[in-house]
Amino acid sequence: MKVDIVGGGPSGLFLAILLANSAPGIEIEVFEQNAPDATFGFGVVLADAGLARLSDAAPGVCADLVKAMKFSTQQNIVSGETSITVQRPGQGGGAIARLRLLSILQEHASRLGIRVTWSSRVLDVATLTGDIVVGADGINSLVRTSDEAGFRTSRRDLSNHFAWFGVQKAFACPSLVFRRYEGGYFVAHYYPYSDDMSTFVAECDDRTWQQFDLDNASADSRRELFERVFAPELDGHDLVSNNSNWRQFPVIRNGNWYSGNRVLIGDALASAHFSIGSGTRIAMEDSIALAQSIAANANDAPAALRAYVATRREAKDRLIGASEASYEWYEQIREWMDSYTPHEFVYQFMTRTGRVDTARLREQYPSLMQELTSAGAVPTGKALQ
Repeated sequence: MKVDIVGGGPSGLFLAILLANSAPGIEIEVFEQNAPDATFGFGVVLADAGLARLSDAAPGVCADLVKAMKFSTQQNIVSGETSITVQRPGQGGGAIARLRLLSILQEHASRLGIRVTWSSRVLDVATLTGDIVVGADGINSLVRTSDEAGFRTSRRDLSNHFAWFGVQKAFACPSLVFRRYEGGYFVAHYYPYSDDMSTFVAECDDRTWQQFDLDNASADSRRELFERVFAPELDGHDLVSNNSNWRQFPVIRNGNWYSGNRVLIGDALASAHFSIGSGTRIAMEDSIALAQSIAANANDAPAALRAYVATRREAKDRLIGASEASYEWYEQIREWMDSYTPHEFVYQFMTRTGRVDTARLREQYPSLMQELTSAGAVPTGKALQ
């Protein structure tokens, strides 16, 4: 069997590594449109629960990732200029520079002799000769767009506007800041990923975007506005641009995970909103499921694709459901910022996806739960659950 993987990002390279280790008889080729040292992007997050699953599948790869990651056991949430600390269970999430993550995966792929064609954009999926063609090529997937009818693709854009920046400052811990400024409603998501750099995601709702006429503003003017809004946190540091395009999040869904011999993973299949901080992890877990299904059906490509859907769909749907609940919450951020006290706001934030309820808050975040209860922020009837 031959497997062609379109996309040499984390999910594509990880899939290739897993296949090389578990099914050495399979021919693998990865096609990546960028050079191996392309430097766009800043840091990404891999949660500790996700790291455990990645370690089970590829312990050597995961060990190298962990060595390069920056961990934090707490997060600050600022609402109404009140900062509330959330002490995370376990070691907390780990952040790593996107380029370092890719370089580690590239090193493992190279040692395994995996063929990667760099700086090569696939223009026509039909020219690929693999028995299975994997779309690991993200939100703008060529593999998906080559057969949207077959995949039963749907797409819509959310209303909030956002852009990814960097900051040449290592913040003490990940933080979320929700701020009113001159009548606008702004959000900053930031976290350190090295000793001297942090990722900084800037966001505002659509009413704010229109109020400040940001459609007609230059990229520099938009950046400078957010530097003013979050000046207390930036402490004199500028936001660093690197492919920092302003956009509205595209919600990509596909009724069919595969069409013919073409199959989707990661954001090409279902885009995971950045507010749950799990997009890379979800994509790499897709790679695990697909690699295991191919290895178990190395002589039967259709059976491998059926097995992938059967084994992965429930968990994937659960995670994407959490993503949807989270982005719907963010879409109403103006209402929440106006309606809740800081402690009420944090309670609503922590429970917004439905994956954390009052009982889980009490078990995993006891200090926070005690503070929220003392502040009267837990809805009546739930404080005793």
